[in-house]
Amino acid sequence: MLRASEIKRKGEWDGVAVDTVVLGYDDRYRRRMAMTGESGLDFVLDLPKAGVLADGDALVLSDGRLIAVKAAAEPLLEITCADPVHLAKVAWHLGNRHLPTQIDGTRILIREDHVIADMVRGLGADVKHVDAPFTPEGGAYSGGGHHHHHHDDEDHDHHHAGHHHG
Repeated sequence: MLRASEIKRKGEWDGVAVDTVVLGYDDRYRRRMAMTGESGLDFVLDLPKAGVLADGDALVLSDGRLIAVKAAAEPLLEITCADPVHLAKVAWHLGNRHLPTQIDGTRILIREDHVIADMVRGLGADVKHVDAPFTPEGGAYSGGGHHHHHHDDEDHDHHHAGHHHG
């Protein structure tokens, strides 16, 4: 069975991918998982440690061929507000709950969640259902958010530097 144990980031690879895997948010943070490409190529994702696959990345197969990664559209809630300040307040409330949140210019995308939808409506925002790829800010994409990435001092100082203006 072919293995893919290396990720090439979007922009780091060119050439032709032999197949494409379309993955939802949950399946883009994995260490080991059997996968099948759109054209039927079977392989095993087998990374040294769990990594996040982003839309546009490629997986390098053991024989050197590339599989393109595409983020699947999934059912999301699109939150919009009358003005940016209001949207920022809503984003703050969502961030406070440590929800994966995608902030996309004038809208916020979160996964379907009726409790949160009601909360956000209660804050005066508009909520509608959309199907879109989900690529949240931070979270898994930046090494697990601020809960457990203080592995060196530089990181630590940098993290606190942004918080003195409050």
